[in-house]
Amino acid sequence: MKSIPTSARHMGKVTGDNRVFLFLQGPHGPFFHLLGKMLGRAGAKVWRVGFNAGDRAFWFSPESYIPYNGTQAEWAESFTAIVAEKGITDIVLYGDTRPIHAEAVKAAHEMGLQVHVFEEGYMRPYWITYERGGANGHSKLMDMSLAEMQAGLTHSDMDTPLPPARWGDTRQHVFYGALYHWFVMFRNGDYRNFRPHRALSVTKEFQLYLKRLLLMPFQALERGAATWRIRNGGFPYHLALLQLEHDSSFQMHSPFASMTEFLEVVMHGFAEGAPKHHHLVFKAHPLEDGRVPLRREIRRLASELGLKGRVHYVRGGKLAALLNDVRTAVTVNSTAAQQVLWRGIPLKVFGRAVYDKPEFVSTQPLSAFFTAAKRPDHKAYQDYRRYLLETSQIPGGFYSKRGRRQLMRMVVDMMLSADDPYDALESGTAAPRQQLRLVQ
Repeated sequence: MKSIPTSARHMGKVTGDNRVFLFLQGPHGPFFHLLGKMLGRAGAKVWRVGFNAGDRAFWFSPESYIPYNGTQAEWAESFTAIVAEKGITDIVLYGDTRPIHAEAVKAAHEMGLQVHVFEEGYMRPYWITYERGGANGHSKLMDMSLAEMQAGLTHSDMDTPLPPARWGDTRQHVFYGALYHWFVMFRNGDYRNFRPHRALSVTKEFQLYLKRLLLMPFQALERGAATWRIRNGGFPYHLALLQLEHDSSFQMHSPFASMTEFLEVVMHGFAEGAPKHHHLVFKAHPLEDGRVPLRREIRRLASELGLKGRVHYVRGGKLAALLNDVRTAVTVNSTAAQQVLWRGIPLKVFGRAVYDKPEFVSTQPLSAFFTAAKRPDHKAYQDYRRYLLETSQIPGGFYSKRGRRQLMRMVVDMMLSADDPYDALESGTAAPRQQLRLVQ
């Protein structure tokens, strides 16, 4: 079994000596390349496996690039061979559920390798998530009680930071997504065995990214008008936070096979339990691209259940404006629910989520929740939020230059530490946390 070398533990020294990192697929854009370069400066050896031309396009060090041309069925054997040949001690990946990553994580655990997992932030878009072993439904947080978190906080005297007034990289995210899929569409001749981990073809993915990029100004106008009508409608309303149906958190950690199933459950519960003068607002994910006909399904269900005029759909955008006057919120396991809890709004969750703790997430049946939701323990949530911001949540973002610069100030030291983010707080080895500036 391999373990972190003694040199990395000696006197708490942060060093990459004797560490060999293997990068798999990362967020669209140059973040993984920049991360690999800084790990190299710290003394580590770095390799990158690329599975398509999009992976290759954003890794600018050809001498450390390993193209994978095999099939999915051959990947587990190839991964084991790469680990042995290169002397790999650590693997780095973005999301742990896509098939090539799930295979690699399983094998890495068996071989005693360190597994570094990046994800979108549990309190996105102002932070990203860095964990070891697994994320989302595979996170250590899933088996951690609030009492354990509160005990860990006795080692910290940090004030809970506020999010900045302006920070986000949705446009850059969409741009890099479109560019990535362009390379896979038109430059993928060397990777003929590549198969995307999502059901749609690469061509369709590219078309959807491009369409969204071009329509963003028009959709912003539509979104603004819909939000204005809701905020000035004078009616009480409840919020349903929608997710991307193809997102791994929805696919792997929810009881629903489709977003339509979630819509049906929510609208039936609302029709049964909500007062007749209340309204229901469905808020789409900021990157929703229309591959699922959400608006059409919502209209159909509203007509069938006698809810016409009481159901609204808001396309993407920021959530804050809708939270100011909302009565309750429901979701499968969206990270946007963290904003709901931060404001002390009652929340109902259907899937596996790192924030699904009985102290602040409702256990009521859905119809009873819409009738008279019980308020969450806001002090308990504040402790939970502070614990995450002291451990696995790192200020910054993957897609904008400013966000990447912010990330690089902390993440490499965290990766080279002998302790994972949660153990580091307990042992007192966690690095001092940056306070986010309110004006970026």
